[in-house]
Amino acid sequence: MSLNLEQLCQVMCKSGADRLYMKRLAPNDNSKNQVYLGPGFEALNVIPNKGVRDVTTKGSPILRASIDLSWIDEEGKEYPAPGAQLILYPQYPEVRMSGFLRGCSKPPSSIMTSRNIGRVILFGISSVGKVLAWAGEAGHPVTKELLGLSGLRQVGVFEEVPLRAIDSQSILIEELTRIHNKGWIRSKRLRPDGTLAACKAPNCGGYTLEAELGISPNGYSEPDFLGWEVKQHGVSNFASPYSGSPITLMTPEPTGGVYQEEGAEAFVRRFGYSDMRGRPDRMNFGGTFRAGKRAPLTGLTLVLDGYNSDTQKIDDPSRGITLIADNDEVAAVWHYSGLISHWQRKHERAVYVPSETRTTPEREYRYGSPVLLCVGTDFLRFLKAMASGIVFYDPGIKLENATSQRPKLKRRNQFRIKRKQLPVLYALSTDMALT
Repeated sequence: MSLNLEQLCQVMCKSGADRLYMKRLAPNDNSKNQVYLGPGFEALNVIPNKGVRDVTTKGSPILRASIDLSWIDEEGKEYPAPGAQLILYPQYPEVRMSGFLRGCSKPPSSIMTSRNIGRVILFGISSVGKVLAWAGEAGHPVTKELLGLSGLRQVGVFEEVPLRAIDSQSILIEELTRIHNKGWIRSKRLRPDGTLAACKAPNCGGYTLEAELGISPNGYSEPDFLGWEVKQHGVSNFASPYSGSPITLMTPEPTGGVYQEEGAEAFVRRFGYSDMRGRPDRMNFGGTFRAGKRAPLTGLTLVLDGYNSDTQKIDDPSRGITLIADNDEVAAVWHYSGLISHWQRKHERAVYVPSETRTTPEREYRYGSPVLLCVGTDFLRFLKAMASGIVFYDPGIKLENATSQRPKLKRRNQFRIKRKQLPVLYALSTDMALT
């Protein structure tokens, strides 16, 4: 007996899904032609992956990313599809899914090999990066219910189906309002075991907010709170929302060049400089690096190697954001394949929360209003913003006791943006007052 949509949602929940997306299948969406998941790289916001890798062959730029996908039947049994992967075509750009039947003991072959009109596929997404898939023909009761739904949130080619009777944005705003109304909150962090600990470092604003929301650090690259990435940023005062320091978007380590091949210490010794404040036996590597502009202190120029700013496409995905010396030596590279994964999964829905801090009698934070809600992003938006100088590389790497037997190295690789320019990275941004 066929199940209905409510029953399928229950099956998905029991299997670990906390978000559900529908893709209406076109005739060409099948195992022979792959399943089209939309232009750009926005599909990576929906479908988690195990990391993008460059597999360019015969001169055609192609990126691939394996996904942990299992087909689910109407009894809730899971059948892994080990061959499932996303294929990124930077030249178009677009994303497709392939290999989703290969190696699976019970795949929906009759549905996914056909060209029938009215088919759908549902993706249940878990917080640990697992993908549960269900496919239905036009006449299936679940398919009929899905196609009869209205008002679903569009995410690229996907439509988000309410998996539970919750409105994640409303719950998020309710929680942020509660925290806003608490006023000053003692600096803290939430341990993985659920207990609280004091947080005394200058950068505890994010940890304190996460602790209030019940978010503890974990190894998964998933959004923080009900599908939302929560990012705190310090301001001088709430009356001046743009008064604070630039916002850190991500902090990836270089994956190529001297930095990766010889190590960060060798990188600082070669391209760094003596501390500008006269602190003894210390070398720094810092400054603001914008695309196409040479940084005099280091002699390095940041270039978007393999990215065409005119067409706003990646021509060569094997390259990346590059720091290059005057003699053309490559000091550091952040390959596009790694950055795509790093960016996409955390930024599809993000909220930016302003904070103030005080240190006497102890370190405390309070969180302001309005907050900025941002929805819909793509790594190509990030690269466009870098090409125009809006997003910049702002490192803070230091080598202390540089001439000693045991030098102390601190790494900090940051890509940052000013608060007022955040909307360029998203399809939609809204200031939301907390009352």
